[in-house]
Amino acid sequence: MIPGAFDYHRPRDIGDVLALLAEHGDDARVIAGGHSLVPMMKLRVAEVPHLIDLQDVESLRGIGIENGCVTIGAMVTQHELVNDAMLFEVAPILREAALQIADPQVRYMGTIGGNVANGDPGNDMPGVLQCLDAQLVLRGPDGEREVAARDFYEAAFTTMRHDSEILTEIRFGIPKGGSAYEKQKRKIGDYATAAAAVVLAREGNLCSAASIAMTNLSDTPVWSATAAEALVGSMVDDAAISKSVDCMLNDIDPVEDNRGSIAFKRHVAGIILGRAIKRAWNGAEGRQT
Repeated sequence: MIPGAFDYHRPRDIGDVLALLAEHGDDARVIAGGHSLVPMMKLRVAEVPHLIDLQDVESLRGIGIENGCVTIGAMVTQHELVNDAMLFEVAPILREAALQIADPQVRYMGTIGGNVANGDPGNDMPGVLQCLDAQLVLRGPDGEREVAARDFYEAAFTTMRHDSEILTEIRFGIPKGGSAYEKQKRKIGDYATAAAAVVLAREGNLCSAASIAMTNLSDTPVWSATAAEALVGSMVDDAAISKSVDCMLNDIDPVEDNRGSIAFKRHVAGIILGRAIKRAWNGAEGRQT
């Protein structure tokens, strides 16, 4: 469990990070919290001649809430997401999801940027950010660009981020209504067998807007427009919830592994999504648009 030899770099600004990536090309990897990359290096699954640590890049930190928009630096930790009172006030789903990631030791070091940029279909934050319709800000040698979280994931561990780019920031509008993140896992700290992120807006007794995404049920997180549309205009009763669940089950593509068979995962997905919809709807009652 000892990694191969590598050169360690600890730049202090984004310009230096990009310069190192340009200099070393495919031999360089960026590390944020390290909970995905370090184990791979120890197992010699990943050989990284040049390791670029982002811990000292202060411009990648911080949480901002202004003019109806939330901005989160890529190096903000899961612990910070849990404990930021203003963020909890405007987007409580982030605290709920972060609290279900691993354990306190991991959350102290694990970052939202690492969780999002890694492309692991089992990670929690990609689905949450798709549900929030977040924009991911990437910085590279040609400048800055934004990619929608819903477009970012192409396949397992494959994203739209170029090797010469880093994720610097996450942006999304303050969600309206209620939200919920439900996760079923085998044990504390495990990846989800299935997880659902739901945001519902309410006008009177009717659902006025909805967003639904699920995690670890395909090789990318799945945001389902049809599952959301099944709830809009309804009273979110059992019939509407059942229709929404059916729409999502048509969009996922689970595989059999040590977390269960395909049939079991689909069964769990339906239960988890139903629970999340009901909780989000109940929460929306006090946050009507």
